Amino acid sequence: MSHCADPADIITIEDDDSMDDNSMNESIFGDSMNDSEEDDNDDVCFDTEDRREKKAYEVDYVAHNTIHLRRIQNVQIDQVVNILGLANQEAAILLRYFQWNKEKLFERYTDSPEKVLESAGLVDAVEKDRQVAPTLPAKRVKNSFTCEICFDDDPDMETTALSCEHRFCNTCYEHYLRQKIIEEGECRNIQCPQDKCNRIVDEKTVSLLVDDKVKSRYSELLDRTFVDDNDAMRWCPAPDCEYAIECHIPSVSLSSIVPTVECGEGHKFCFGCGLSDHQPCVCSLVKKWLQKCKDDSETANWISAHTKDCPKCQSAIEKNGGCNHMTCRKCRYEFCWVCMGPWSEHRSQYYACNRFDERSATEARENQAKSRASLERYLHYYNRFANHDQSAKLDQELYRKTEQKMEEVQQNSDLSWIEVQFLKKAVDTTVECRMTLKWTYAFAFYLDRTHQTAIFEDNQRDLEMATEHLSELLDKPLEPESIAQLRQNVLDKTVYVKHRRDILLEDTLKGLQDGRWNFFVDIE
Repeated sequence: MSHCADPADIITIEDDDSMDDNSMNESIFGDSMNDSEEDDNDDVCFDTEDRREKKAYEVDYVAHNTIHLRRIQNVQIDQVVNILGLANQEAAILLRYFQWNKEKLFERYTDSPEKVLESAGLVDAVEKDRQVAPTLPAKRVKNSFTCEICFDDDPDMETTALSCEHRFCNTCYEHYLRQKIIEEGECRNIQCPQDKCNRIVDEKTVSLLVDDKVKSRYSELLDRTFVDDNDAMRWCPAPDCEYAIECHIPSVSLSSIVPTVECGEGHKFCFGCGLSDHQPCVCSLVKKWLQKCKDDSETANWISAHTKDCPKCQSAIEKNGGCNHMTCRKCRYEFCWVCMGPWSEHRSQYYACNRFDERSATEARENQAKSRASLERYLHYYNRFANHDQSAKLDQELYRKTEQKMEEVQQNSDLSWIEVQFLKKAVDTTVECRMTLKWTYAFAFYLDRTHQTAIFEDNQRDLEMATEHLSELLDKPLEPESIAQLRQNVLDKTVYVKHRRDILLEDTLKGLQDGRWNFFVDIE
């Protein structure tokens, strides 16, 4: 569990000499806490002590905003600087080249520093007479320099060169960086403008040459690559949300848990797949279910259950009239809808449509019955899945009505604005439970029928009934004389609904971890 804390809630983690370089893998968050003490007023998201007992189906995670992400990067850069003795800009380029894998960087650098620096686009740091990149301030070369991009030879123009000594005028350099950053979305692999030169343009050079807009975009892209390169971090998928979540859940655990997380803006999503919260249905089943819902396979089921194939060209034909004399529009073959035999025999002595063929009839009935049963089973779960999804969307309208009702309650009673928040909390609970119920039907669709399935369906039924009762309470018109009773009923039912949800999710999770549930598809 985690949430974005106020500055007063910040917990300082003391330095521990026993922490090694693998601490980033255990907790990126923990490594950067000491450097944050001096900026307590920054809007940074910190890990805090749980204020309640964590549920079995909940996971530990930390929400990071952009300020904290940059602080974490600086901590990692400082560690590389201290160990390898490189400049800050060089350490940053190396870390991004190795996708922030410090262990891999240290191992490769120890074996062959020259090769690592060359492949990462840096000057050989082993040479004592190496030049520092970038050249600051930019040198002015008079009467002897011509920019190879614009061919300007103005002796007063300002120029810039990296340690590779490929020099260009600042105007061309700035235009080149702007194109790379704004148009191409590049940040960590911007190379020297010189053809076939692999020297990387560092952050300091970029900040000197570009304007604030490009600089801001450049910093944003660097943050993006930092999170994208780290398996334990994921951006919040909500539009325009700048929070990233750190959650150390291995991919092998996604078959037994749904790692639901929440960013600092209150957006809930699954850390495993990035979709909206889909507890208790694991990611692999969600993927299969969503594909099934939009796939043509269900159309094929309907065709199989409601049509027959032309005996000659095998085209699917739907009977749309009372006459059993069918003519295939594709091959013009004429046949009987009842017995599927040639229609020509129905007007001759070979007529046998009234005779029962046990073998062929049994096979046909079985095939059609299987198709119908499969279709009806799918529709049973899909209709309930879609119904709860639609109800959750309709319940969003309750937020508007509830706010009006809260104002009305406050006007017709002695309750304060804080005390009437029970209505909004009840709506939140209703929507949350409907989304849970929605995914229980996707989960149940793939369950094999065993005696354990009845336990899941009982929990599902209890939560569904409780949610409907709470929704009904919220939808009732407000009567001033019964406000106190309404408040108590809503509070009691809200607590009960949450309890039923906890029971369902915890039992389902325990069943996944114990191998109690059997599925007719692979969930690994």
